Amino acid sequence: MALVVVVDYGMGNLRSVEKALAHLGTSDVIKISGDPADIAIADKIVFPGQGAMPDCMKELESRRLIDPIRLAAATKPFLGICIGLQLLFERSEEGDVPGLGLMLGQARKFSPENLDATGVKFKVPHMGWNKVDICRAHPIFEGIDNQEYFYFVHSYFVEPVVSETVIGETTYCNSFTSAVAFGNLVAVQFHPEKSQHAGLKLLSNFLNWDGQWTC
Repeated sequence: MALVVVVDYGMGNLRSVEKALAHLGTSDVIKISGDPADIAIADKIVFPGQGAMPDCMKELESRRLIDPIRLAAATKPFLGICIGLQLLFERSEEGDVPGLGLMLGQARKFSPENLDATGVKFKVPHMGWNKVDICRAHPIFEGIDNQEYFYFVHSYFVEPVVSETVIGETTYCNSFTSAVAFGNLVAVQFHPEKSQHAGLKLLSNFLNWDGQWTC
């Protein structure tokens, strides 16, 4: 039985993530916490989030969570969700603020000026169901079909420097990175807790994952 901590830093609906994990019927202990001590003793970490990048970084700093999150992301199975993906990178165009710097690259904003093939502008934020092209095998996607649909809500997307860390891509106007992985760390732009069967399967895969992966 493992302790899975869903990190609470005041940004996002954590209860939906907790309920999705509990729905799996796992024997693991699921705990929402913003206590650095809980993060330190956790066996696995789920790092969700919603809102603006500057606000997220401000909350992480004020709650003294930056160093505990960095250590957890380097040492134990770690799942970032939505802005929990973007925060892992070096910088975001949103407020031009630095992120946690755990992965090389930046978060950029979708341009509402981009047009589809019919000349219609793409709406920002990108909201709704979209397909994920699994471009590298990873335990998090085991048993999930390629180009399965997941639920997205975001205005920014990440541009990783190291292409080998990209395990999922999605097309909205242009192709963008929707899932990344490096060692014991994996993160997704979509919301698995809102993605019905496929999302629950991904969360189940995370709970069963030992944190081992080589790109």
